[in-house]
Amino acid sequence: MKCFSFIKTMMFLFNMIIFLCGVALLAVGIWVSVDGSSFLKIFGPLSSNAVQFVNVGYFLIAAGVVLFVLGFLGCYGAHSENKCALMMFFCILLLIFIAEIAAAVVALVYNTMAEQFLKLIIVPAIKQDYGSQNDFTQVWNSTMEGLKCCGFNNYTDFEDSPYYQENKAFPPFCCINPDNGTVEGPCDLQKAKEDNVQGCFQQLLDSIRTNAITVGGVAAGIAALELAAMTVSMYLYCQLK
Repeated sequence: MKCFSFIKTMMFLFNMIIFLCGVALLAVGIWVSVDGSSFLKIFGPLSSNAVQFVNVGYFLIAAGVVLFVLGFLGCYGAHSENKCALMMFFCILLLIFIAEIAAAVVALVYNTMAEQFLKLIIVPAIKQDYGSQNDFTQVWNSTMEGLKCCGFNNYTDFEDSPYYQENKAFPPFCCINPDNGTVEGPCDLQKAKEDNVQGCFQQLLDSIRTNAITVGGVAAGIAALELAAMTVSMYLYCQLK
């Protein structure tokens, strides 16, 4: 009985943390969606990761909703000893776990397919919105500045974009001096061809491969926590009448 009470308490506290994290992510996601420019001014120089390739606000809101629901179900199920809530918590966590495994398999086995899929989405968005949508432009500027890269593939992604049509030049990040790493402009077609700055997707892949042990360790830690949470929720479920 003491073991049951201890596990129940730990389950409640653990999911309370998840619940609060969900609330925090929801708040930040709404902030980004409503006032993205101020968010990028604060965090833009520090943000150089994969989340910048998508709409940051919607991503944070979606993640916040998932954590909010998980935390609520876990806290409510453990506190009130509700078997339905515990089973829903287990099922949602199991679906997330399976989705993560599927995404890892696709990334490892079908990485070329994943690259082509992202290219079909991101490159047209660059050609349409870079230079006309302020938030989108600032996100890509922060990404290119942080990773020292140019576009998704290279400078050709910006051809026919509003920025190129207005300035008759590519973003200055596409013309980086290879000797000292400084950004030089104006970045015309000839200079962009000569510098041939690497695309951000390939640069991101190189960074992940360089830190493969860290990335793998974080992924393994998250998977272990998910398995532990599923085990505890099922234990509580089976112990309840």
